[in-house]
Amino acid sequence: MEYRQLGRSGLRVPVLSFGTGTFGGTGPLFGAWGQSDAREARRLLDICLDAGVNLFDTADVYSDGASEQVLGEAIRGRRDAVLISTKTGLPTGDGPNDWGASRARLVRVVEGMLQRLGTDHIDLLQLHAFDASTPVEELLETLDRLIAAGKLRYAGVSNYPGWQLMKLLAAADRDGRPRPVAHQVYYSLVGRAYEADLMPLAADQGVGALVWSPLGWGRLTGKIRRDTPIPPGSRLHATAAFAPPVEDEHLFRVVDALEAVAAETGRTVPQVAINWLLRRPTVASVIIGARDEAQLKQNLGAVGWSLTPAQVAALDAASDVLPPYPHTPYRQQEGFARLNPPLV
Repeated sequence: MEYRQLGRSGLRVPVLSFGTGTFGGTGPLFGAWGQSDAREARRLLDICLDAGVNLFDTADVYSDGASEQVLGEAIRGRRDAVLISTKTGLPTGDGPNDWGASRARLVRVVEGMLQRLGTDHIDLLQLHAFDASTPVEELLETLDRLIAAGKLRYAGVSNYPGWQLMKLLAAADRDGRPRPVAHQVYYSLVGRAYEADLMPLAADQGVGALVWSPLGWGRLTGKIRRDTPIPPGSRLHATAAFAPPVEDEHLFRVVDALEAVAAETGRTVPQVAINWLLRRPTVASVIIGARDEAQLKQNLGAVGWSLTPAQVAALDAASDVLPPYPHTPYRQQEGFARLNPPLV
C-alpha cells in the first residue's frame, strides 16, 4: 500500500481508505448502502488492515451515529493501529443547535463522537458542509481548542465551496490557528467538477483531497451499460434522488472507455476507475466502500499497478466536459490557457 502526506501536514494516509457508511445502515439512503454489524465490520477491517488500509471514514449523520458506534466496536483493542476520520455539521435533529458548526455544538458533538467511537481522540474531524451561520473565527478557535485538548489531531472540511475554504485558510493563517489539511470531495470519471476550482486551490494551499463516491454513486461498477437497465440490486434505485445527475450518453461513453481499458489490463471496471483517480493532482486518498468481503477485495485491487499514458488519455477524453464560466475560455482559447495552464 502506498502512503501519502495529507495536504501540507505531517500525517501520512493510505491511498485507499475505507468508508463506513455501510456500518449499521438504517433509513432510505444508508440502509440501501449496507447494514454491517460489528462482527461483519471487524472482518472487513481485518481485510483492510492486512492490505495496509488503516484510515476509516465515518460521520455522525451516518445512520444517526450507528456507523460511528459500529466502527468503535470493530476497532476495540487495536485503536493505535487505525486512523479515524469522521464528519459533523449536517442536521442530526430538529433543535436549533442540532446542526451547524457553532462552538456550543462542536464541543458537544465531539464528546458524543468520542463516546460512540470508544476512543479519547479523533485523528481527523471534517466539517461536513459549509455553515454560513457560524463565523470562521469562532469555528477556528473551537477547533484550535479541541486540538490543544488532545481530542482532535487534525481538522478538515467536506463539500465546501472554493471561496469559503479559501476564507477559512486565510483566517487560520491570519490568526495563527491550525489550518484545514483535508477536503473530502466528490470526484469521479463522471463527476469532474472538482478540477475547475477546488483542485487548483488545493494544489496552491496544500489541502489534500479525500475522494468520496469514486464510482459515481455506483454508476461505474461495470453493471450499467448501453441498453442495459439498472440491475435490480443496484443502490441507485434507492439513492438516485441523492446522486449528482449524469447524462446517459456521457455515462455510456465513460463506461465504454473503462471497459476497453479493463480488457487491456485484465482489471475490472471499478479498479480502473479508482486507479485513474489515484493519478490525479492533490488526491491523497480514495475512499472505497463495500457491503461484503468480495466487494472489498475487488476494490483493493485498484492499487499496485498503473495505467499507461495512452489509457489515461483515453479515459480523460471520454470523461471530459467543458467547465463552467469563467473557466471555459481557459480551455478554449490558447491565450487564456497560457496565463493559467491546467493541472491535468
